Amino acid sequence: MSFETIRPARWLKAALACTALSLCALAQAQQVLRVTTIPEEAATEQVRKFTPLANYLEQALGMKVEFTPVSDYPAAVEALVNKKVDVVWFGGFTHVQANLRSGGKIVPLAQREEDTRFQSVFIAKTDSGIKTLADMKGKQISFGSQSSTSGHLMPRSFLLQADINPEKDFRRIAYSGAHDATIASVVSGKVDAAALDITVWRKFVAENRVDTKAVDVFFTTPPYFNYNWSVHADMPKPLQDRVKAALLALDPAKPEHAEILRLNRATRYISTSPENYKGLESAARSAGLL
Repeated sequence: MSFETIRPARWLKAALACTALSLCALAQAQQVLRVTTIPEEAATEQVRKFTPLANYLEQALGMKVEFTPVSDYPAAVEALVNKKVDVVWFGGFTHVQANLRSGGKIVPLAQREEDTRFQSVFIAKTDSGIKTLADMKGKQISFGSQSSTSGHLMPRSFLLQADINPEKDFRRIAYSGAHDATIASVVSGKVDAAALDITVWRKFVAENRVDTKAVDVFFTTPPYFNYNWSVHADMPKPLQDRVKAALLALDPAKPEHAEILRLNRATRYISTSPENYKGLESAARSAGLL
């Protein structure tokens, strides 16, 4: 057998060996996939909602997955920017903040179908006399976290479009830190009205955790893009692709998947792209938040 006949086989064997070594190196370098989310609700609720998804990813990816709550929205941003975690559930605004902080190195992988047409709601006590955005003037108002898309950025943006300047027109502005706390602030009478994520409001209503005869929605915003699962661009592309594929593979027709989607308040996950969040960046700049 000639050298020319043997050489391609040797090259192929060497190439396969290199590929195997590369895959082994990737597996060794990424023993644990670290996941967190913005704390839009209490830490106990975050754990309840996202632990089943973490367990699913562990099985789908064949690697250990750890879900750890963080204390506030900026902590979620810094965790991914500094690569202390690998995957983060961001609101649209926190995705924008992380992307800017990292110099454009945050990659959005997937969003819920609902996030292509997300909305915020303004709520007040039904006997408060507040029926329109203009009725909020002179009142005490609460947003969620200052970094929240649905609990601050977009409600503020729509207020400004309605010629309402929160700093000038409201008697006091509070920041509750989370959507469930926002609802509680209106129910308890600490504030007169508040803005929050429509899906959290609907969940509270569906679970009979709020009496809509006492507190209800008086304004719903137009739709906008919102949440996504993001990773750092330094994550190996094959792993990025596998994480995305696992999220997109969640099938509402499968009972075990349907429960994960229900907990995430999702119909299903779909692909997303950086372009979807350019409008939020523009809104944040217009509102003076960037």
